[in-house]
Amino acid sequence: MAAGSLADDIRTKLGELSPAERKVARVILAGYPASGFETVAVIAERAAVSAPTVLRFAGRLGYRGFPDFQAALRAELDERNASPLSLYEATGRQETARPHEPGATQPLAQQTSAIFTTAVSQTLAEIPDHDLAQAISLLADRKRRVTLAGGRFTHLFAQYLAMHLMQLRDEVRVLPDRAVERTAHLVQLSRRDVVVLFDYRRYEDDKAAIAQMVRDAGGKVIVFTDAWLSPATAHADVVLPSHVSTLSPYDSLVPTLAVLETVIAGIVQALGEDAHHHLQQSETTARRIGLL
Repeated sequence: MAAGSLADDIRTKLGELSPAERKVARVILAGYPASGFETVAVIAERAAVSAPTVLRFAGRLGYRGFPDFQAALRAELDERNASPLSLYEATGRQETARPHEPGATQPLAQQTSAIFTTAVSQTLAEIPDHDLAQAISLLADRKRRVTLAGGRFTHLFAQYLAMHLMQLRDEVRVLPDRAVERTAHLVQLSRRDVVVLFDYRRYEDDKAAIAQMVRDAGGKVIVFTDAWLSPATAHADVVLPSHVSTLSPYDSLVPTLAVLETVIAGIVQALGEDAHHHLQQSETTARRIGLL
């Protein structure tokens, strides 16, 4: 991702590193992001390499030294922890002129059109083909049980994807909010489960905990997140990140919706006639009880 995490940069450069530098990379990735703030001596000891190797590792990533690497990591964490309030205050209330105010260069709709078009294009272009294909394969596998969970705003996306899946296949559910029901669902996790999590900055602790539980049970985890990557991605089999650029202090979920629509289209293709048959049954049932 253009504004992605240093962890992503490290992973993509693993093949370019020397064996000793890869040891440093693995130590940092294992405890990311906290591990990146250790001293050079501590990281070298944990990786069983020399201190100059740690410095060369930082240089391979394009930094002049380890302090520069840590400064970039601090800046990333500031972005990861941003809230609508902090973003609002950081921009000095709203710097964008309103469409009919003096100084407005473009109508608001044109400004947002440019931002959203770029964000959607970059998001779809940067999603690895393997991750997209694996997400579609897992969600189209009718032998698996699918559970979806979102956050403060993104629970709407969990429900959106769930409702599409329910029309196309069986055994799809949204993780309940109430504690007893949620616990009962999580207790049943097994190797046949696929859990889809939506987690964006100001990440929610339960998402990483749920992802870990799924992996411990032998299941699969798909995480929809932003460019800074939810902590839940540490336990994910598939990560589908999106850009969140917008004019307002709220992160945009428009690119995420584009990714969702892409995944849904892929599932329809993967299920083929089975999807058609299930959709017919759903519509027939809905008509019989007066819902259509």
